[in-house]
Amino acid sequence: MKKTPTGSTRRAFLGACGSFGLLTAAGCTVTADPNKAPANSRFGPLTGRALYPALPNEKFPIPAVKPGELKPKYQRQRVNYKTSEKPGTVVVDTRNFYLYHVEPNGQAMRYGVGLGRAGFAWSGRARIAWKRKWPTWTPPASMIRREPHLVKWSAENGGMPPGLNNPLGSRALYIFQGNRDTLYRLHGTPEIASIGRAVSSGCVRLVNHDVIHLYDRVKPGSAIVVI
Repeated sequence: MKKTPTGSTRRAFLGACGSFGLLTAAGCTVTADPNKAPANSRFGPLTGRALYPALPNEKFPIPAVKPGELKPKYQRQRVNYKTSEKPGTVVVDTRNFYLYHVEPNGQAMRYGVGLGRAGFAWSGRARIAWKRKWPTWTPPASMIRREPHLVKWSAENGGMPPGLNNPLGSRALYIFQGNRDTLYRLHGTPEIASIGRAVSSGCVRLVNHDVIHLYDRVKPGSAIVVI
């Protein structure tokens, strides 16, 4: 059953994800091209450092993912995927910690994700209203009350500037239902060990390399389904 965010759920999203400023950055460079993987490939054509190399051309250079740091099943790969959703749709499977970007011919690009409490707090259908490179992060007042040290990143102080330690990572995609912000985000993270796990905070996060890969392929206005 689909459900829309309640007031408490929206507050949970706000506490987990915050409200976000806008910032643009230079384009990215992805060396490996998993789009050439065979359709029935289990892990794609490349793994480890080759699939997730250093990205020195980013505004904030991103280091390579070390071999063994990301479990093979959560590495980016094309898979066979039966769905009635149209190509271009993003499907988040919260039970299995996967995000699928639907492609033609019964296939999808699959990414491993990490979830926080907010990641389980909402399900349903919405759209990706917009997306931003290297966004700023502004913790809401409710979060600052719980963690007073975050006041230095309040809206009055301009928020936390973008960077490798920013909670939103290298990219963020903003999810709306109609004209209403669900406060639900897809975003990057440098915390690779959190992929495939549910930890205390955050919406849906991908390895920075993967959120860049997804960002470059998802168009604003694309449908997103969270199950």
